[in-house]
Amino acid sequence: MTVKEVFETMDYGPAPESAAEALAWIAERDGAFGHFIDGDFTKPGKGFESRNPATGEVLATLTQASQADVDAAVKAARKAQSGWERLGGAGRARTLYALARLLQKHSRLFAVLETLDNGKPIRESRDIDVPLAQRHFYFHAGMAQLMEDELPDREALGVCGQVIPWNFPLLMLAWKIAPALAMGNTVVLKPAEYTSLTALLFAEICQQAGLPKGVVNIVTGDGAVGEMVVAAEVDKVAFTGSTAVGRRIREATAGSGKALTLELGGKSPYIVFDDADLDSAVEGLVDAIWFNQGQVCCAGSRLLVHEPVAELFYAKLRARMDKLRVGDPLDKSIDVGAIVDPVQLRTITDLVAANTAGERHVAAATLPADGSFYPPTLITGLNPADTLMQEEIFGPVLVSTTFRTPDEAVALANNSRYGLAATVWSENINLALDIAPKLATGIVWINGTNLMDAAAGFGGVRESGFGREGGWEGLAAYTRLKGARKSLKEITPFKGDGGPADLIDRTAKLYIGGKQTRPDGGYSAPVWDRSGALLGHVSLANRKDLRNAVEAAQAAKGWSRTTGHLRAQILYYIGENLSARAGEFATRLNAMQGGKQGAKEVEAAINRLFTYAAWADKYDGQIHGVPIRGVALAMKEPVGVIGALCPDESPLLGLISCMAPAIAMGNRVILSASETFPLAATDFIQVLETSDVPAGVVNLLTGSHKEIALHMAGHMDIDGVWCFGAAPLSADIEKASASNLKRTWVNNGQARDWMGSAGQGHDFLAAATEVKNIWVPYGE
Repeated sequence: MTVKEVFETMDYGPAPESAAEALAWIAERDGAFGHFIDGDFTKPGKGFESRNPATGEVLATLTQASQADVDAAVKAARKAQSGWERLGGAGRARTLYALARLLQKHSRLFAVLETLDNGKPIRESRDIDVPLAQRHFYFHAGMAQLMEDELPDREALGVCGQVIPWNFPLLMLAWKIAPALAMGNTVVLKPAEYTSLTALLFAEICQQAGLPKGVVNIVTGDGAVGEMVVAAEVDKVAFTGSTAVGRRIREATAGSGKALTLELGGKSPYIVFDDADLDSAVEGLVDAIWFNQGQVCCAGSRLLVHEPVAELFYAKLRARMDKLRVGDPLDKSIDVGAIVDPVQLRTITDLVAANTAGERHVAAATLPADGSFYPPTLITGLNPADTLMQEEIFGPVLVSTTFRTPDEAVALANNSRYGLAATVWSENINLALDIAPKLATGIVWINGTNLMDAAAGFGGVRESGFGREGGWEGLAAYTRLKGARKSLKEITPFKGDGGPADLIDRTAKLYIGGKQTRPDGGYSAPVWDRSGALLGHVSLANRKDLRNAVEAAQAAKGWSRTTGHLRAQILYYIGENLSARAGEFATRLNAMQGGKQGAKEVEAAINRLFTYAAWADKYDGQIHGVPIRGVALAMKEPVGVIGALCPDESPLLGLISCMAPAIAMGNRVILSASETFPLAATDFIQVLETSDVPAGVVNLLTGSHKEIALHMAGHMDIDGVWCFGAAPLSADIEKASASNLKRTWVNNGQARDWMGSAGQGHDFLAAATEVKNIWVPYGE
């Protein structure tokens, strides 16, 4: 074409990227790969083919891992872990820095290999995935360097089993491996069956960087290998993938004591207000849903448009869609590449074909004759309950509806079982910042989308999983408090047949919605002292009492919107009122437990109330140093409704140690009091009644923990469960929590020193908060 013809047509000519070096790298290894275990590659064995989704051509043959391979990898990681941790933060930082430098050195090879294996456009691999992977290793090299100064009370978990998806193979590897290694852990990583080649190339640069043998191990295979890694003798499981698989992993690891983080699916809302820069919002939407062919967990796949501008916005969007170029991912002029595999292509096709609602617009793009390609698609006029508005399609398909008011926009956005990310477009920053905290997501982008950086945590709420990748908050999942762990000793209640110590009947009620209430079942149980005298009776709560408590807690949502100052004042007031009755409570504790530690426990309880009152307006968020013209605000928000099974040891102090941090951070709580010594809690009801605690903020049940635990863990309107009770309850709670993937914090039969520093501190505050990262670019 002549220059004149180019300007007349404005057509893009091909700009092919050579695959020669990447194909040569594969050919040098005879197109067959084994696993990377204990610093060396195993011989290739029987396995499966890795294909180029754009052409269907075979790239390489990978080995299907056996149980013996996984066991060998875990054994190598276990053997290497103590030495790697003893190397110290500075020593680990140098190795992580070397890995980052090698990723830069081989960046073009990684980018081309990623595109060949995954099907994403080379521009995305080259300009986004690989640089961000490098950034994670640089960032976490710094974290390793600072660990001993900034996290002096933390240590590595041990061996981490990690399972990653096919949509961002190298980047997900970096998200998992970099923080684990920085904190002194070793890893066994299973890349996705479809996209393992960049992980194997990374194994080679581990050798080049001089990483000690066994620190990183990589095993390949299908989902069965992932199950082996999850079931192996590892100390932590980190998984990124579908919600369905995440739910099975939660059930499989229940009661094992393994730490778990899940980064799962999403159906992220993309909200456009009538005052938005519509052209910019359209360009943002191209990045939100057609980036990586829509195969992105945080894709802005649910478009919500303000009614006054809906038709104009749709017209602009359709015009922009028709200019998108679909084709060979190695062509740098291509916008949309190939779907990762024919199986995924069929899933997308079937979901869209089954939909009969709304109006469909398919981009006027010519698809290649071969390969797994799907055209960019827009479906407007859907209802919130339509399948495509609720289910994750994981493809280049955008679905849409309209809204009339900001409140309706929030309601539609939150009408999902997911909660990963959201985007808000408005030139009114006051409106945008008013909407952002109301969205039930882990990330909010304002006037931008898909902004990510190693300094800012990435992760969601609800059925999008729990835990964060990146930032200071992401490191918590790869460390634990230092110190020896002791098994929890069972405390059995005293028995007796004597008469009451006090002739006045003391049958304590439950405390629900700010009132003392009789139990639904109408049953109570006696409480005896050491000598066999009857101290009183307590109500036995059942699942209906729990239901009533949940309703009361949900009705008290306004507590989450109060200021930290107000919450602090109420906690101080509770402490003052408890102090006024300290002698009475000490006497009761001595009578229930035997011994003379009651006064000490009451004093510790008062101090704990004052400690968390002090934290209520000081446990601040952060502004992350991300590389944009703008800020990423890490806001600490309440989890919501937290159910807690309180410890039998230190019954008053343990109850207050669960209650105080939770309500200080704006949560509402349902406390199941010490089963063995419940009268400490029922006496405390009187303190709550005189301390200006709003109705429903604190709800108190007594009776069997076992009776309540499963219902608490399975309740869809409870957002988190803490368990400091008997060991078997931990497994039951974690398994039942898979119903809505709520956050759990269980003791797994380990004791906690409630009188010491382990009974308070940042681990309680962290468990009582979710971190929401709000990205706010600025400038004209």
